[in-house]
Amino acid sequence: MARPLSEEKRHSLLASALTAVATSGIAASTLSIAKKAGVAEGTLFTYFPTKDDLLNQLYLELKSDLVSHLTAGLMSDTDIMVQFHHLWTRYIDWGMSSPHKHEALRQLEVSHKITGATEQATHAMSHELQILVERGFETGVLRKQPVMFLWGVIQGIAGLVLQTAAGDMRKARECEDLGWETLWGAIASHQT
Repeated sequence: MARPLSEEKRHSLLASALTAVATSGIAASTLSIAKKAGVAEGTLFTYFPTKDDLLNQLYLELKSDLVSHLTAGLMSDTDIMVQFHHLWTRYIDWGMSSPHKHEALRQLEVSHKITGATEQATHAMSHELQILVERGFETGVLRKQPVMFLWGVIQGIAGLVLQTAAGDMRKARECEDLGWETLWGAIASHQT
């Protein structure tokens, strides 16, 4: 009879993969990930049959963490601009408080390792955000554009803010405000 898998080891492997991907990209070796987690490389493959499985699971975990952080306190009965500003502030907060998570997610998003099934799962978890964007388009508050383009603009400006601030909270707030003005100017159909 096979031993049950340890949630603690699984978590440790994902935490190690997070650090490795954030610092070395997806080229990080499974051996180094396993060693940092304090397990044998074979143990890693007991939990994640392939490196791609590990990367996809890490991507899901990061997206879930980000979406939960973004939507905490989001009030759907407020103005769309207010909701977007809330999401912006929460995104910058997440990136500042979790720079490794932000960098690992960025690396994974451009890796071509994320499967269609994983992408579908992340779309399902961000349903609330999709509804907000659709409402923004329908009401004319947001400039009509492909959703992936919109997401790219948000990520690009947020990445610039986070890189410029580089952990300096005072500078981060100033950059966050500048980033918001730039973002809203780019995505709004008219200034509100």
